[in-house]
Amino acid sequence: MSVRRLARSSGEPIAAAGVPEGTVLYDGVCVLCSAWFGFVAARDPDARFRFTPIQSPYGRSLAIRLGIDTENPGTNAVVIGGLAYLRSDAGLQILRRLPGWSWATGLLGVPRPIRDWFYDLVARNRYKLFGRTDTCMVPDQILARHILSATTPVD
Repeated sequence: MSVRRLARSSGEPIAAAGVPEGTVLYDGVCVLCSAWFGFVAARDPDARFRFTPIQSPYGRSLAIRLGIDTENPGTNAVVIGGLAYLRSDAGLQILRRLPGWSWATGLLGVPRPIRDWFYDLVARNRYKLFGRTDTCMVPDQILARHILSATTPVD
């Protein structure tokens, strides 16, 4: 088993040197995932989190680097401090950094296998429960500030 696959299955963060701080990788055709993007963007006025869909060239290369299946991604990812967090850790790492959501840090006390079991259940059924689009959404001006691509300058 590769180091990336082992890290992904164990839930441990994966080294992500060179990936901009706050990069969030998400499934751009997933309605739930796109709603998550909108939720975070609305609560992140300083655009600390920058999103890239797995379906974009940059997102695809990042997903491959992190060992995420580009055809059927079962996780989002966020890069914090040079480490990529996956599954429930990714969501909680984002939430705890949003104004008014620091209480989410307490959820890290729930054992990862339990958190990830629920995460995986929703991830496996996300298209059935919430739907799927044929293309990634076109962001409005507010959301556009939070888009990251290979050519986006990062502060």
